[in-house]
Amino acid sequence: MLRLVIARRQVKAFPSIGHRRRGALIENLAADFTDQTGIEVNVFQSTTGQVMARLESEQANPLADVVISASWDSAESLHADGLLHEYLSPNAETVPDFLKTDHYVAQGVSALALVWNRNSDVPAPADWSDLTDAAYRDQVTMPDPAQSGAAFELITGLLTALGEEATWALMEALADNGMIVPGPNARALNPVLQGAKSVVFGAVDYISLGQQAEGEAIEVIFPESGTVIAPRPMMILASTAMPEEAERFIDFVLSEQGQARVAERYLMPARTDIEALRPTLEELTLIEVDSEAMNAQREEILTRFHEATGS
Repeated sequence: MLRLVIARRQVKAFPSIGHRRRGALIENLAADFTDQTGIEVNVFQSTTGQVMARLESEQANPLADVVISASWDSAESLHADGLLHEYLSPNAETVPDFLKTDHYVAQGVSALALVWNRNSDVPAPADWSDLTDAAYRDQVTMPDPAQSGAAFELITGLLTALGEEATWALMEALADNGMIVPGPNARALNPVLQGAKSVVFGAVDYISLGQQAEGEAIEVIFPESGTVIAPRPMMILASTAMPEEAERFIDFVLSEQGQARVAERYLMPARTDIEALRPTLEELTLIEVDSEAMNAQREEILTRFHEATGS
């Protein structure tokens, strides 16, 4: 049996539509793979931090063959530690170079966005800085970058695009305008879904896009000045006892059938030749971030963020 570990963000949201859709992705991929190959798949899901801790603690007796993470950094870290099996799928031909290496490849890609409740009394924002306007006083939430990898990636993107002075001035202005930083992604999104607040600053887009498609009165807005993406890497552990089966699984996820499943969940498919149900890399204004340099400053950035926002 192939052992698959999913490292996910803490994104469960009221009324749970997005959670169901996200959970169904790996279940559908595993079931489709088994139907096609006869290879059974055992799936374990937890948060990125818990999965990384488990992989570290189980190096002597690893309990995973394939890992799919919500964090590109986790793949880079595992590769740097020599823990990944080298494999580049032939189905990755149309995956952009920056989304694949000889040891890991993107399953799909999400982006960070503004999520606005259409039933609120505030206008739809067009850019990050709009939320400092008095019209949005006490109406904005943001995930805590100390608890949300996606939110941290957004802050690093703003630092890259705006510079330190302007980024921290923006955070201070948002805080002065009553923005709250309640915790992980779900705690920031739930008040907007429920109508208690009006806008999320820095939501993971595919969850909200799925909820919007299911009838939630929200709109996902990609800021004009740019945003950051969050690729979801797939990798095979070097310790696997089933390398051929693991490679077949990677091949399947990158097949037309597998990538169509990814697209169904409002993620961008890793393959550029697969139709998406949402804006793609070519349609978004992207901020390129030096993740290695930013991660080296992680504690300093988090400290400065909490000082600026009073959170």
